[in-house]
Amino acid sequence: QVQLVESGGGLVQAGDSLRLSCTASGRTAGTGAMGWFRQAPGKEREFVAVIMRSGGLTSYADSVKGRFTISRDNAKNTVYLQMNSLNPEDAAVYYCAASIIDLPVARRENYHYWGQGTQVTVSS
Repeated sequence: QVQLVESGGGLVQAGDSLRLSCTASGRTAGTGAMGWFRQAPGKEREFVAVIMRSGGLTSYADSVKGRFTISRDNAKNTVYLQMNSLNPEDAAVYYCAASIIDLPVARRENYHYWGQGTQVTVSS
């Protein structure tokens, strides 16, 4: 099993930045790509970004391209999501997810482990 713990969420104003972290523990050697998803009230959980195990390939949702950056530090078993120019539409619970597939997958079904989520609130 793999455990994922997110941190870094909070309340910010529109235009501000936040950096989310997700630290994995357990049998992390069997994981590949790491992703971030988010879920706003009344909406489905949606893909935000993904990074392959090597860190060499990333992919983003169109809504965050150019504003968010995903990165990882395998020595620390940690993946980050740097979020800049936040707007109220970015407000959601952000979830970290790990896949056993090392491909830039965006579908929820391709992820096998999930964190509990961290709340991001953006005031206008």
